[in-house]
Amino acid sequence: MRFRHPDGSTVHLAYCTNVHPAETLDGVLAQLRDHCEPVRRRLGRDRLGIGLWLAKDAAHALTGDPAALRTLRAELDRRGLEVVTLNGFPYEGFGAQEVKYRVYQPDWTRPERLSHTTDLALLLAAVLPDDVTEGSISTLPLAWRTAFDAHAADTARTALATLAERLDALEELTGKSLRIALEPEPGCTIETTTDAIAPLTALSSPRIGVCLDTCHLATSFEDPHTALDALATAGIPLPKAQLSAALHAEHPHLPKVREALAAFAEPRFLHQTRTRTPSGLHGTDDLPEAVTGRSLPDTTPWRAHFHVPLHAPPAPPLTSTLDVFQDTLTLLLGGPQPLTRHLEVETYTWQALPPALRPRTRGRLADGIAAELTLARDLLTDLGLKELP
Repeated sequence: MRFRHPDGSTVHLAYCTNVHPAETLDGVLAQLRDHCEPVRRRLGRDRLGIGLWLAKDAAHALTGDPAALRTLRAELDRRGLEVVTLNGFPYEGFGAQEVKYRVYQPDWTRPERLSHTTDLALLLAAVLPDDVTEGSISTLPLAWRTAFDAHAADTARTALATLAERLDALEELTGKSLRIALEPEPGCTIETTTDAIAPLTALSSPRIGVCLDTCHLATSFEDPHTALDALATAGIPLPKAQLSAALHAEHPHLPKVREALAAFAEPRFLHQTRTRTPSGLHGTDDLPEAVTGRSLPDTTPWRAHFHVPLHAPPAPPLTSTLDVFQDTLTLLLGGPQPLTRHLEVETYTWQALPPALRPRTRGRLADGIAAELTLARDLLTDLGLKELP
């Protein structure tokens, strides 16, 4: 979906296809047919943006076969879909029964991460719409926090600098300007926007910036205004924002609240949990540790890294951080110029919701994704953006 900002620039809104994970090219093509096109039809749009997730094997198949790449481009066009952004964070196995810590491998100290992201850049340049010259790719915020020393930081910085040089060369060759966005996430080397400033300042490349995920921002109890001001002051670009909400528990000491939270503790993804007290930010790597243990203070609200559908907060005594998402979107798009032009709804946890809340059919899932996009669209138009055909 495209919007005209009051300053005249075009803002793109998409949803991320990692909610329908597929590891092969055939699986990606099936996603377009079975999921993405039905969402577009529910919205009554001739064109819908998708934030494509391409696992390692699918990306390799496309870069090694020009005919396959032409097939993907043709399928996108035939089904009324367009791609201006890719989700390059998960490398492979995102549809596995247990993802957990595996999603952070390979990290930016490994040559496989650089190779894969280079492939994604080549593919994005090839599938960008003819009238679009700018693309974005979100990626791992360097690494999971453990075992990341000064040598690892130097290795990651060198890899990103190499990638920036490749993106410069790609623009000279194709005329397409691509940027990479490190996505701060709880538990990672770059957990918050504040953590991103030093390494990105040291890198000093306009090609490499931040992907602001509003679920992650809220989980770490960051204030959106403070975060965005700090990034702007440091000159850190925002190639992309992911629109999502976290799980919020106002009174985690109450047994009924613990019971409600326990229903969201599931075996597939990590749900890092945080609370902020006068002594600072405290957390656990996963929701079960918080619910069953005593390591997390429970006199202040908890937030968990569980992407809650934007339009459907959980029932009391829980809620979502929809207010943080709304405030952040206002700051990003409500000013005289947009702070980013690529927006992506990223609720990949639809099938990880408590059983009673999960969509049981493809149609129900398409309904839910369309409802999330509708909410985001309505907020954008309320900010003065005009939806384009």
